Amino acid sequence: MKFLDAIAARARFGMKPGLDAITSVCERLGSPHLKTRAVHVAGTNGKGAVCAMLDACLGGGRFTSPHLVRLNERFFLHGEPVGDGTLSALCDRVEAVCGGDLTFFEVLTAMAFLLYSEIPDEYTVMETGLGGRFDATNICRPELTVITRIGLDHCDWLGDTLAKIAGEKAGIIKRAVPVVVGRNEDEAIEVISDRAKALGAPFYYAPDLVDESEIPVDMTLKGGFNRENAQTAIAALKVLGVGFDGIARAVWPGRFQRVGGFIVDGAHNPPAARALVRSLEGRKVDLIAGFCGDKDVDAVLGILAPCVYRAYAVATNNPRSVASEALAARMSAAGMNAVSCGNLREAMEAAQNRPEAAGSRDVLVCGSLFLAGEALVELGAYPWGETRFDRSESLKPF
Repeated sequence: MKFLDAIAARARFGMKPGLDAITSVCERLGSPHLKTRAVHVAGTNGKGAVCAMLDACLGGGRFTSPHLVRLNERFFLHGEPVGDGTLSALCDRVEAVCGGDLTFFEVLTAMAFLLYSEIPDEYTVMETGLGGRFDATNICRPELTVITRIGLDHCDWLGDTLAKIAGEKAGIIKRAVPVVVGRNEDEAIEVISDRAKALGAPFYYAPDLVDESEIPVDMTLKGGFNRENAQTAIAALKVLGVGFDGIARAVWPGRFQRVGGFIVDGAHNPPAARALVRSLEGRKVDLIAGFCGDKDVDAVLGILAPCVYRAYAVATNNPRSVASEALAARMSAAGMNAVSCGNLREAMEAAQNRPEAAGSRDVLVCGSLFLAGEALVELGAYPWGETRFDRSESLKPF
Protein backbone atom coordinates (compact mmCIF):
# COMPACT_ATOMS: atom_id res chain seq x y z
CA MET A 1 0.00 0.00 0.00
CA LYS A 2 1.21 3.49 -0.83
CA PHE A 3 1.03 4.86 2.71
CA LEU A 4 2.89 1.85 4.12
CA ASP A 5 5.63 2.33 1.53
CA ALA A 6 5.91 6.02 2.38
CA ILE A 7 6.21 5.32 6.10
CA ALA A 8 8.63 2.42 5.59
CA ALA A 9 10.88 4.66 3.51
CA ARG A 10 11.36 6.83 6.57
CA ALA A 11 13.20 3.97 8.31
CA ARG A 12 16.33 4.96 6.42
CA PHE A 13 16.64 7.98 8.71
CA GLY A 14 16.96 5.71 11.76
CA MET A 15 16.24 7.08 15.22
CA LYS A 16 17.05 10.71 15.95
CA PRO A 17 16.03 11.67 19.49
CA GLY A 18 15.03 15.31 19.70
CA LEU A 19 11.91 17.44 19.52
CA ASP A 20 12.63 20.17 16.98
CA ALA A 21 11.56 18.28 13.85
CA ILE A 22 8.33 16.84 15.27
CA THR A 23 7.41 20.20 16.85
CA SER A 24 7.92 22.04 13.57
CA VAL A 25 5.80 19.56 11.62
CA CYS A 26 2.99 19.58 14.17
CA GLU A 27 2.92 23.38 14.18
CA ARG A 28 2.49 23.29 10.40
CA LEU A 29 -0.39 20.85 10.94
CA GLY A 30 -2.17 23.24 13.30
CA SER A 31 -0.61 22.05 16.58
CA PRO A 32 -2.69 18.89 17.10
CA HIS A 33 -0.32 17.90 19.91
CA LEU A 34 -1.75 20.72 21.99
CA LYS A 35 -5.34 19.57 21.32
CA THR A 36 -4.85 15.94 22.35
CA ARG A 37 -6.04 15.08 25.86
CA ALA A 38 -3.12 12.84 26.74
CA VAL A 39 -2.09 10.42 29.43
CA HIS A 40 1.62 9.99 28.73
CA VAL A 41 3.33 6.70 29.67
CA ALA A 42 7.05 5.85 29.81
CA GLY A 43 9.10 3.03 31.29
CA THR A 44 11.35 0.11 30.40
CA ASN A 45 8.97 -2.77 31.00
CA GLY A 46 5.19 -2.90 31.30
CA LYS A 47 4.36 0.42 29.71
CA GLY A 48 2.49 -1.16 26.80
CA ALA A 49 0.40 -3.34 29.11
CA VAL A 50 -0.36 -0.32 31.31
CA CYS A 51 -1.45 1.58 28.21
CA ALA A 52 -3.74 -1.28 27.21
CA MET A 53 -5.27 -1.39 30.69
CA LEU A 54 -5.79 2.37 30.79
CA ASP A 55 -7.36 2.31 27.33
CA ALA A 56 -9.71 -0.50 28.37
CA CYS A 57 -11.06 1.84 31.05
CA LEU A 58 -10.83 5.22 29.32
CA GLY A 59 -12.07 4.08 25.90
CA GLY A 60 -10.77 6.97 23.82
CA GLY A 61 -7.49 6.73 21.90
CA ARG A 62 -4.30 4.72 22.31
CA PHE A 63 -0.94 5.16 20.58
CA THR A 64 1.66 2.46 21.31
CA SER A 65 4.74 0.89 19.74
CA PRO A 66 6.05 -1.26 18.27
CA HIS A 67 3.45 -3.31 16.42
CA LEU A 68 3.61 -7.10 16.43
CA VAL A 69 2.21 -7.65 12.95
CA ARG A 70 0.28 -4.72 11.45
CA LEU A 71 1.00 -1.01 11.73
CA ASN A 72 -2.66 -0.46 12.60
CA GLU A 73 -2.06 -1.95 16.09
CA ARG A 74 -0.31 1.27 17.08
CA PHE A 75 -3.43 3.39 16.54
CA PHE A 76 -6.49 2.41 18.58
CA LEU A 77 -9.69 4.42 18.65
CA HIS A 78 -12.64 3.43 20.82
CA GLY A 79 -11.27 -0.06 21.37
CA GLU A 80 -10.39 -1.00 17.79
CA PRO A 81 -7.36 -0.57 15.51
CA VAL A 82 -7.77 2.26 13.03
CA GLY A 83 -8.37 1.17 9.43
CA ASP A 84 -6.03 1.51 6.47
CA GLY A 85 -8.11 4.25 4.84
CA THR A 86 -7.86 6.52 7.86
CA LEU A 87 -4.13 5.88 8.26
CA SER A 88 -3.55 6.56 4.58
CA ALA A 89 -5.33 9.93 4.83
CA LEU A 90 -3.37 10.85 7.97
CA CYS A 91 -0.10 9.88 6.32
CA ASP A 92 -0.88 12.04 3.29
CA ARG A 93 -1.50 15.05 5.52
CA VAL A 94 1.78 14.59 7.35
CA GLU A 95 3.83 13.84 4.24
CA ALA A 96 2.47 17.00 2.62
CA VAL A 97 4.15 19.21 5.22
CA CYS A 98 7.00 17.23 6.74
CA GLY A 99 9.66 17.16 4.02
CA GLY A 100 13.26 16.56 5.05
CA ASP A 101 14.31 13.59 7.11
CA LEU A 102 11.48 13.07 9.59
CA THR A 103 11.94 9.56 11.00
CA PHE A 104 9.60 6.58 10.83
CA PHE A 105 8.46 7.10 14.43
CA GLU A 106 8.10 10.86 14.07
CA VAL A 107 5.75 10.46 11.10
CA LEU A 108 3.63 8.00 13.06
CA THR A 109 3.57 10.32 16.07
CA ALA A 110 2.43 13.26 13.95
CA MET A 111 -0.29 11.03 12.47
CA ALA A 112 -1.36 10.08 16.00
CA PHE A 113 -1.63 13.68 17.14
CA LEU A 114 -3.78 14.50 14.10
CA LEU A 115 -6.05 11.53 14.77
CA TYR A 116 -6.51 12.05 18.49
CA SER A 117 -6.83 15.83 18.34
CA GLU A 118 -10.21 15.10 16.76
CA ILE A 119 -11.45 13.58 20.06
CA PRO A 120 -10.38 16.45 22.39
CA ASP A 121 -12.97 15.57 25.04
CA GLU A 122 -11.71 11.98 25.40
CA TYR A 123 -8.47 10.70 26.85
CA THR A 124 -5.72 9.35 24.60
CA VAL A 125 -3.10 7.09 26.17
CA MET A 126 0.28 7.79 24.53
CA GLU A 127 3.28 5.51 24.99
CA THR A 128 6.81 6.78 24.47
CA GLY A 129 8.79 5.02 21.77
CA LEU A 130 12.25 5.25 23.37
CA GLY A 131 13.20 6.96 26.60
CA GLY A 132 11.08 10.01 27.30
CA ARG A 133 12.94 13.30 27.42
CA PHE A 134 13.68 13.44 23.67
CA ASP A 135 10.94 11.10 22.49
CA ALA A 136 8.68 12.52 19.78
CA THR A 137 5.57 11.97 21.92
CA ASN A 138 6.99 14.32 24.55
CA ILE A 139 5.62 17.43 22.84
CA CYS A 140 2.15 16.52 24.12
CA ARG A 141 0.62 18.45 27.02
CA PRO A 142 -0.66 15.63 29.22
CA GLU A 143 -3.13 15.66 32.07
CA LEU A 144 -1.20 12.84 33.73
CA THR A 145 2.18 11.17 33.29
CA VAL A 146 2.88 7.55 34.22
CA ILE A 147 6.25 5.82 34.61
CA THR A 148 6.38 2.02 34.85
CA ARG A 149 9.23 -0.19 36.02
CA ILE A 150 12.67 0.94 34.86
CA GLY A 151 15.54 -1.38 33.98
CA LEU A 152 18.71 -1.51 31.92
CA ASP A 153 17.74 -1.54 28.25
CA HIS A 154 18.70 0.64 25.27
CA CYS A 155 21.77 1.59 27.30
CA ASP A 156 23.55 2.93 24.21
CA TRP A 157 20.82 5.58 23.90
CA LEU A 158 19.66 6.16 27.47
CA GLY A 159 22.66 5.55 29.72
CA ASP A 160 24.31 2.65 31.48
CA THR A 161 22.92 3.07 35.00
CA LEU A 162 19.44 2.89 36.46
CA ALA A 163 19.71 6.50 37.58
CA LYS A 164 20.60 7.74 34.09
CA ILE A 165 17.77 5.80 32.46
CA ALA A 166 15.33 6.98 35.12
CA GLY A 167 16.40 10.54 34.36
CA GLU A 168 15.53 10.06 30.68
CA LYS A 169 12.14 8.54 31.52
CA ALA A 170 11.45 11.31 34.04
CA GLY A 171 11.82 13.74 31.15
CA ILE A 172 8.11 13.29 30.41
CA ILE A 173 7.13 14.92 33.72
CA LYS A 174 5.57 18.34 33.18
CA ARG A 175 5.26 21.28 35.52
CA ALA A 176 2.33 20.86 37.95
CA VAL A 177 1.08 17.74 36.08
CA PRO A 178 0.62 14.70 38.39
CA VAL A 179 2.93 11.72 37.88
CA VAL A 180 2.18 8.12 38.88
CA VAL A 181 5.16 5.80 39.29
CA GLY A 182 4.94 2.01 39.35
CA ARG A 183 6.95 -0.26 41.62
CA ASN A 184 10.64 0.48 41.14
CA GLU A 185 14.08 0.30 42.68
CA ASP A 186 14.86 3.04 45.21
CA GLU A 187 17.51 4.49 42.88
CA ALA A 188 14.96 5.10 40.16
CA ILE A 189 12.28 6.39 42.53
CA GLU A 190 14.66 8.97 43.96
CA VAL A 191 15.51 10.37 40.52
CA ILE A 192 11.87 10.56 39.45
CA SER A 193 10.61 12.05 42.71
CA ASP A 194 13.37 14.70 42.65
CA ARG A 195 12.34 15.66 39.11
CA ALA A 196 8.67 15.83 40.11
CA LYS A 197 9.49 18.01 43.12
CA ALA A 198 11.56 20.39 40.98
CA LEU A 199 8.59 20.86 38.64
CA GLY A 200 5.91 21.03 41.32
CA ALA A 201 4.32 17.87 39.91
CA PRO A 202 2.24 15.89 42.42
CA PHE A 203 3.99 12.52 42.89
CA TYR A 204 2.09 9.27 43.48
CA TYR A 205 3.76 5.89 44.09
CA ALA A 206 1.39 3.18 42.88
CA PRO A 207 2.06 0.64 45.69
CA ASP A 208 1.13 3.33 48.23
CA LEU A 209 -2.08 4.16 46.40
CA VAL A 210 -3.39 0.70 45.46
CA ASP A 211 -3.71 -2.30 47.74
CA GLU A 212 -3.02 -5.74 46.25
CA SER A 213 -6.61 -6.72 47.06
CA GLU A 214 -7.87 -4.11 44.56
CA ILE A 215 -6.20 -5.87 41.62
CA PRO A 216 -8.70 -8.12 39.77
CA VAL A 217 -8.04 -11.84 40.15
CA ASP A 218 -9.57 -12.74 36.78
CA MET A 219 -7.53 -10.56 34.43
CA THR A 220 -7.26 -11.52 30.78
CA LEU A 221 -3.56 -10.60 30.95
CA LYS A 222 -1.68 -13.34 32.79
CA GLY A 223 1.72 -13.40 34.46
CA GLY A 224 2.63 -12.01 37.86
CA PHE A 225 4.22 -8.95 36.26
CA ASN A 226 0.83 -7.93 34.89
CA ARG A 227 -0.50 -7.67 38.43
CA GLU A 228 2.20 -5.07 39.01
CA ASN A 229 1.17 -3.35 35.78
CA ALA A 230 -2.45 -3.42 36.90
CA GLN A 231 -1.48 -1.77 40.18
CA THR A 232 0.17 1.06 38.24
CA ALA A 233 -2.83 1.45 35.92
CA ILE A 234 -5.31 1.48 38.81
CA ALA A 235 -3.27 4.15 40.59
CA ALA A 236 -3.33 6.28 37.44
CA LEU A 237 -7.08 5.86 37.07
CA LYS A 238 -7.59 6.81 40.70
CA VAL A 239 -5.65 10.03 40.17
CA LEU A 240 -7.80 10.74 37.10
CA GLY A 241 -10.94 9.94 39.09
CA VAL A 242 -11.98 7.15 36.69
CA GLY A 243 -13.24 3.65 37.53
CA PHE A 244 -11.06 0.63 36.80
CA ASP A 245 -13.47 -2.24 36.16
CA GLY A 246 -12.29 -2.55 32.56
CA ILE A 247 -8.76 -3.57 33.55
CA ALA A 248 -9.73 -7.24 33.80
CA ARG A 249 -10.78 -7.22 30.11
CA ALA A 250 -7.65 -5.53 28.69
CA VAL A 251 -6.11 -7.21 25.64
CA TRP A 252 -2.37 -6.98 25.00
CA PRO A 253 -1.20 -9.91 22.85
CA GLY A 254 2.18 -11.57 23.02
CA ARG A 255 2.77 -10.97 26.71
CA PHE A 256 2.67 -14.26 28.61
CA GLN A 257 -0.14 -15.32 26.30
CA ARG A 258 -1.06 -18.99 26.36
CA VAL A 259 -2.14 -20.59 23.07
CA GLY A 260 -2.61 -24.32 23.51
CA GLY A 261 0.72 -25.74 24.66
CA PHE A 262 2.60 -22.55 23.78
CA ILE A 263 3.33 -19.49 25.90
CA VAL A 264 4.17 -16.45 23.79
CA ASP A 265 5.98 -13.56 25.44
CA GLY A 266 7.95 -10.62 24.08
CA ALA A 267 10.53 -10.60 26.91
CA HIS A 268 13.85 -9.39 25.50
CA ASN A 269 15.79 -7.83 28.38
CA PRO A 270 16.91 -9.04 31.84
CA PRO A 271 14.11 -7.39 33.90
CA ALA A 272 11.47 -8.87 31.60
CA ALA A 273 13.20 -12.27 31.68
CA ARG A 274 13.20 -12.29 35.48
CA ALA A 275 9.49 -11.40 35.51
CA LEU A 276 8.84 -14.17 33.00
CA VAL A 277 10.66 -16.74 35.15
CA ARG A 278 8.63 -15.70 38.19
CA SER A 279 5.44 -16.18 36.21
CA LEU A 280 6.48 -19.73 35.28
CA GLU A 281 6.29 -20.52 39.02
CA GLY A 282 8.99 -23.17 38.97
CA ARG A 283 7.77 -25.00 35.85
CA LYS A 284 10.27 -26.04 33.20
CA VAL A 285 9.62 -25.42 29.52
CA ASP A 286 11.08 -26.00 26.09
CA LEU A 287 12.33 -22.68 24.73
CA ILE A 288 12.12 -21.17 21.26
CA ALA A 289 14.00 -17.88 21.21
CA GLY A 290 15.31 -15.25 18.83
CA PHE A 291 16.99 -11.95 19.71
CA CYS A 292 18.12 -8.70 18.22
CA GLY A 293 21.86 -8.27 18.56
CA ASP A 294 21.63 -5.04 20.56
CA LYS A 295 20.01 -6.83 23.50
CA ASP A 296 21.81 -8.33 26.51
CA VAL A 297 21.29 -11.79 25.07
CA ASP A 298 23.67 -13.68 27.37
CA ALA A 299 22.14 -12.18 30.50
CA VAL A 300 18.62 -13.12 29.36
CA LEU A 301 19.72 -16.66 28.50
CA GLY A 302 21.40 -17.02 31.88
CA ILE A 303 18.17 -16.02 33.62
CA LEU A 304 16.05 -18.41 31.55
CA ALA A 305 18.45 -21.37 31.57
CA PRO A 306 17.35 -22.99 34.87
CA CYS A 307 13.79 -23.19 33.50
CA VAL A 308 14.68 -24.79 30.15
CA TYR A 309 14.76 -28.47 29.15
CA ARG A 310 15.59 -27.97 25.49
CA ALA A 311 16.17 -24.82 23.43
CA TYR A 312 15.56 -24.01 19.77
CA ALA A 313 17.36 -21.00 18.31
CA VAL A 314 15.82 -18.99 15.47
CA ALA A 315 16.58 -15.68 13.78
CA THR A 316 14.07 -12.87 14.11
CA ASN A 317 12.86 -11.08 11.00
CA ASN A 318 15.05 -8.09 11.78
CA PRO A 319 18.31 -6.88 10.26
CA ARG A 320 19.81 -6.73 13.76
CA SER A 321 18.92 -10.35 14.53
CA VAL A 322 21.41 -12.76 16.03
CA ALA A 323 21.94 -15.62 13.55
CA SER A 324 20.34 -18.87 14.69
CA GLU A 325 23.62 -20.80 14.66
CA ALA A 326 25.34 -18.17 16.79
CA LEU A 327 22.38 -18.04 19.16
CA ALA A 328 22.39 -21.84 19.57
CA ALA A 329 26.06 -21.64 20.58
CA ARG A 330 25.26 -18.96 23.16
CA MET A 331 22.35 -21.04 24.47
CA SER A 332 24.73 -23.98 24.90
CA ALA A 333 27.21 -21.74 26.72
CA ALA A 334 24.39 -20.78 29.10
CA GLY A 335 23.88 -24.46 29.90
CA MET A 336 20.97 -25.22 27.59
CA ASN A 337 20.58 -28.27 25.35
CA ALA A 338 20.22 -26.24 22.17
CA VAL A 339 19.77 -26.67 18.42
CA SER A 340 19.60 -24.19 15.56
CA CYS A 341 16.45 -24.04 13.39
CA GLY A 342 15.93 -22.49 9.99
CA ASN A 343 12.80 -20.56 10.95
CA LEU A 344 10.11 -20.28 13.59
CA ARG A 345 7.75 -22.78 12.00
CA GLU A 346 10.51 -25.40 11.89
CA ALA A 347 11.29 -24.75 15.56
CA MET A 348 7.64 -25.02 16.59
CA GLU A 349 7.25 -28.29 14.73
CA ALA A 350 10.45 -29.65 16.26
CA ALA A 351 9.29 -28.71 19.75
CA GLN A 352 5.90 -30.34 19.21
CA ASN A 353 7.47 -33.50 17.76
CA ARG A 354 10.28 -33.91 20.29
CA PRO A 355 11.08 -37.48 21.38
CA GLU A 356 9.33 -37.05 24.70
CA ALA A 357 5.56 -37.46 24.93
CA ALA A 358 3.81 -34.69 22.98
CA GLY A 359 2.19 -32.10 25.17
CA SER A 360 4.12 -33.13 28.27
CA ARG A 361 5.36 -29.58 28.87
CA ASP A 362 4.83 -26.05 27.61
CA VAL A 363 6.84 -24.43 24.82
CA LEU A 364 7.88 -20.85 25.55
CA VAL A 365 8.48 -18.46 22.63
CA CYS A 366 10.32 -15.29 23.63
CA GLY A 367 13.26 -12.96 23.00
CA SER A 368 11.64 -10.43 20.64
CA LEU A 369 8.30 -8.77 20.05
CA PHE A 370 8.81 -9.39 16.35
CA LEU A 371 9.11 -13.12 17.10
CA ALA A 372 6.05 -12.99 19.37
CA GLY A 373 3.97 -11.52 16.55
CA GLU A 374 5.15 -14.16 14.11
CA ALA A 375 4.33 -16.89 16.65
CA LEU A 376 0.78 -15.61 17.16
CA VAL A 377 0.24 -15.72 13.40
CA GLU A 378 1.61 -19.27 13.19
CA LEU A 379 -0.72 -20.30 16.03
CA GLY A 380 -3.78 -18.60 14.52
CA ALA A 381 -4.04 -16.35 17.57
CA TYR A 382 -3.49 -12.90 16.09
CA PRO A 383 -6.62 -10.98 17.13
CA TRP A 384 -6.78 -8.01 14.75
CA GLY A 385 -7.70 -8.75 11.18
CA GLU A 386 -5.48 -9.84 8.33
CA THR A 387 -1.98 -11.02 9.14
CA ARG A 388 -0.06 -8.71 6.83
CA PHE A 389 3.45 -8.19 8.22
CA ASP A 390 4.18 -4.47 8.12
CA ARG A 391 7.63 -3.04 8.43
CA SER A 392 8.71 -1.65 11.78
CA GLU A 393 11.48 0.86 12.48
CA SER A 394 14.15 -1.79 11.95
CA LEU A 395 12.13 -4.69 10.59
CA LYS A 396 12.95 -6.20 7.21
CA PRO A 397 10.05 -6.03 4.74
CA PHE A 398 8.49 -9.46 4.14
